[in-house]
Amino acid sequence: MEHAAHFGELELRARRGKPRRLRGRFPYRKRAVLSDGGKNGRPQKEVIASGAFAYRINDPQAEIHLLLGHDYGQPLASRLAGSLDIRDTPDAVVFEAEISDALLQAPYVQNFLAGLAAGLVVGISPGFRLPPPRTVPDAETFEDEDPAEGTARIRTIHQALLYELSAVTVPAYKEALIEADESVLEDILTDAQLDALKNADTADDIKAVLAALTPAQAAALQVALSESRPEARSVTPGGLIVPERSALARAVNRWRL
Repeated sequence: MEHAAHFGELELRARRGKPRRLRGRFPYRKRAVLSDGGKNGRPQKEVIASGAFAYRINDPQAEIHLLLGHDYGQPLASRLAGSLDIRDTPDAVVFEAEISDALLQAPYVQNFLAGLAAGLVVGISPGFRLPPPRTVPDAETFEDEDPAEGTARIRTIHQALLYELSAVTVPAYKEALIEADESVLEDILTDAQLDALKNADTADDIKAVLAALTPAQAAALQVALSESRPEARSVTPGGLIVPERSALARAVNRWRL
């Protein structure tokens, strides 16, 4: 099984009392560095061509898993289980997965969600195999990099058999980010605390609610909000970063640390 050096985007959506949903995409036609070549060798790069993973994705009976760290012992969802919807597009493989309430009780899933909130699990990576040469002779090709760009040997994967996508910790691309939306507040605060924040009229009211948080809640809130979507967040004078997408977020944003 091969694991691509390319990494995609993953977004977490959650609501209190409902299964968590993951949405993500793995982009095609992105060039990744497999090796810098060391002291004497040539750099090695890889490109996955548009539609390279289409064969198994377009077969509704082909099982495809969403895993943690390419470990089949740590599954998050799968297509045949009905918890993973995956599609092939000209630009990317896109998917949506649902993590069941039962699976949320597994320690490795809790660790994954904690790593996601802390910004440690930051992308997705596909696990695949090349088809036999007798069936697909040109599943991969090799070429030299344009001298104006470098001296690398470039491998292009044209057709491959996709078996899994994995949440991973080390991204190859700057654009490969995991995003957690404002619903992280609903996972950290109690219903009573949420209601109190939503109904707060003054900064003192908000400060009183947040001052009553447990140390664990306060730490989790700071971490989760600091990892919210960059283009939709605001920083208070005291340094608290909050997403600007709801009345609750605006209420919290009025609090000055």
